[in-house]
Amino acid sequence: MLKPLLEKLAEEYKGRFLLAMVNADENPELSQHFGVRSIPSVKVLFQGQLVDQFDGALPEGQIREFLDRFALPPAPGGDLRAEAAALVIEGKLEEALAKLVEASKQKPEDQAIQLDAVDVMMQLGRNDEAGQLLSGDYTQEADRANALRARLALAAGAADTAELEARLAANPADHGARLDLSRAYAAQGDFRAAMEAALEVVVRDRAFNEGAGRKALLTLFEALAGSDQYDDLIREFRRKMSAALN
Repeated sequence: MLKPLLEKLAEEYKGRFLLAMVNADENPELSQHFGVRSIPSVKVLFQGQLVDQFDGALPEGQIREFLDRFALPPAPGGDLRAEAAALVIEGKLEEALAKLVEASKQKPEDQAIQLDAVDVMMQLGRNDEAGQLLSGDYTQEADRANALRARLALAAGAADTAELEARLAANPADHGARLDLSRAYAAQGDFRAAMEAALEVVVRDRAFNEGAGRKALLTLFEALAGSDQYDDLIREFRRKMSAALN
């Protein structure tokens, strides 16, 4: 289908062209004006003038070639940021960080790019550098910056997980040790394990230390809220926490 393909490309091209959909049956005068003879029909307008067109559903590659002739050039740093995001997914964090540094040089006012770099630095364990970069004033990305600061604070809670796991094996009711273990997992970047440990405290004793298990989960949710990659994890454990509390 042409419509979803064009919508996907409009999203991917990020404002380099404006997509407008018109129902030919509901707009016969417009269809006649632009000489629409078959459906679907794609028209390219520039400053109100028809500059090119094609009819029918073409393969994606041909549509991309067609669009590239007319679309605006990419915004500085935009493609590099997308490339960096793809590298993060592949686990190539050093390469991703290099792309983001280059993108930030091209577009130094873009706070989203700077925070992407902070996120990658933290995944690499370069927390001192991340903290220095986070010390700036991120007025345009305040919520995400605060979430990353909260995540950086979690990283300061490193502890010996083996020792804590041994304590829990000896006494599964040691909720304090379980919460310490949750913080230790979070400091290592194992956020699923951190949430599982905190949730276990909620399940075993929701009232422990004035609801410390629930508070630990909320802290984790807040700390990870600025990164799309954790959205599914947050939703999963919000549901589990809600079920445990009801």
